Amino acid sequence: MIVFDRLWATMKAKGISQYRLIKEFNFSTGQLDRLRKNENVNTYTLDLLCRILNCKLEDIAEFRRENEHSTD
Repeated sequence: MIVFDRLWATMKAKGISQYRLIKEFNFSTGQLDRLRKNENVNTYTLDLLCRILNCKLEDIAEFRRENEHSTD
């Protein structure tokens, strides 16, 4: 399962709020909702987030097996 827990920490560290993503970068509220729920998002969305946050993919997404828990 791909989880986006790291996204929220990276956003906080970069000073980018969800509100700012929506208003300043015209980011879709639907995509944000999918990210919050760890649902499917496309590579375009991941690329856009990496560009906005000036980060690597591993700064926003992580693969976890279904039975793993975060150690972060």
